[in-house]
Amino acid sequence: DIYPTATTTHFYDSDPDQETNVYAEDGYLDLTTMSSTMVYSEVYNMMISPQLFEGLTIKMEGTFSYYYDEATDKEYFACIIQDATACCSQGIEFELSGDVSYPDDYPEPGQTVCVEGTFDTYYEAGFPYCILRNAVICES
Repeated sequence: DIYPTATTTHFYDSDPDQETNVYAEDGYLDLTTMSSTMVYSEVYNMMISPQLFEGLTIKMEGTFSYYYDEATDKEYFACIIQDATACCSQGIEFELSGDVSYPDDYPEPGQTVCVEGTFDTYYEAGFPYCILRNAVICES
């Protein structure tokens, strides 16, 4: 399948024989310890080869973003990162674990947020998306 949107181009189009993730030794990827160029590169890799990251615990820091879709009555929360020159950005959606509600348990949109959760994918309206499930807001 080909997915035409800019944020999902090549999603699952990588080598299907490459089934295991590249961080299988400890199952943890801490993006907060990397340079901005490396963080942006890793998030890009997550977008184009998500099967390599599924099931990993990912820790990342970026700008908190919130979106409410009136048509579906669904809320979306994301951690947005930028490249080194701040010209391009990518984000990973996250869902906090536990009994939480917006805005009480979230930062203000535009504030820095550090999240840690399990990388997963899902489909909505026929398009694939990446998400950190069972996430927690953490210290960077």
